Amino acid sequence: MALFPTQPQMPPKPAVAAPAPAPAAQTAAALTPADVKRARALADTIRSRFALTLVGQTSLRESLIVTLVAGGHVLIESVPGLAKTTAAQTLATCVSGTFKRVQCTPDLMPSDLVGTQVFDFSTQKFTTQIGPIHANFVLLDEINRSNAKTQSAMLEAMAEGATTVGGQRIALPRPFMVIATENPIEEEGTFNLPEAQMDRFMMKAVMTYPSAEDEARMLAMLTRRGSDMIGPDTITGERISLNDVEFLRTAARRVHVSDAIMRYAVDLAATSRGAGSRPIQGLASLVRLGASPRASIALTRIGQANALLAGRDYVVPEDVKAFAHEVLRHRIILTFEALADGVSTDQIVDRIVETVPVP
Repeated sequence: MALFPTQPQMPPKPAVAAPAPAPAAQTAAALTPADVKRARALADTIRSRFALTLVGQTSLRESLIVTLVAGGHVLIESVPGLAKTTAAQTLATCVSGTFKRVQCTPDLMPSDLVGTQVFDFSTQKFTTQIGPIHANFVLLDEINRSNAKTQSAMLEAMAEGATTVGGQRIALPRPFMVIATENPIEEEGTFNLPEAQMDRFMMKAVMTYPSAEDEARMLAMLTRRGSDMIGPDTITGERISLNDVEFLRTAARRVHVSDAIMRYAVDLAATSRGAGSRPIQGLASLVRLGASPRASIALTRIGQANALLAGRDYVVPEDVKAFAHEVLRHRIILTFEALADGVSTDQIVDRIVETVPVP
């Protein structure tokens, strides 16, 4: 007696070969001249809006625009009064999306940021009220004043593009961008950002005092405008749509990156860790922790975005070098000896850029 039911005789199936992986170069179509022209026009529209609110600070403006196109988050550091908040609000008002501003304080709780559940007595059920983090552009003002528990909620939103409220996962709107500011001179009532959260920022921009000429132009602009506050109603001019932002981000990912450029980005990040093609002698006594591989990813994405805004469909080494300081400065942790000697991370990045050979 057969132990199993007799199966009908079927012809043997032919062997199926495993599908070959598709080449990475064929995953996206090449950019057309029309795409590049549209991207430059959109970038010029954003720059024209900045001209109405911000005097000077060209480096900060370009850092914000490139980070927006690359799909990352940006951290702005400066002493008070240098228009960090104005720059963030200007970028948000350039796009017809939602914008929320959160003033971080030590007593700010995660529920104040992501939302909470409220009991509705009429329905005898809990309803979810989402917080201000659920917006296209979120300004976290003085982020280093928020406590560790709130910073962990920020990290979840930045890393995963979603929040958790009452055990329910809620996706954030797209596009989503965090613009955080911090004041480096105050220590009372502040909490240092953990390295894991610092690494989530694609860029860290450092603002300096304006020149006397720029400061005089700023006063003249405020006098003509008649208001020190900015907003969607006070700024005239064309804005771009959320679909335009998605187009810019998709187009940037289609910019060609050669193998040599990729190796150059990897070499820059590896050199900060004491490796690379030309290791820097004595770097171990200055750098306690170098940049992670996320830095090489950021360098590549920033290079693609910068090339697109420059009107090219391919990346050149200058696209990567132009923002090397912004990408690496917050990912390099100095030793106590380097801090005692007054060595800055920008000096380390200068040395890395000078040492690594350009392809």
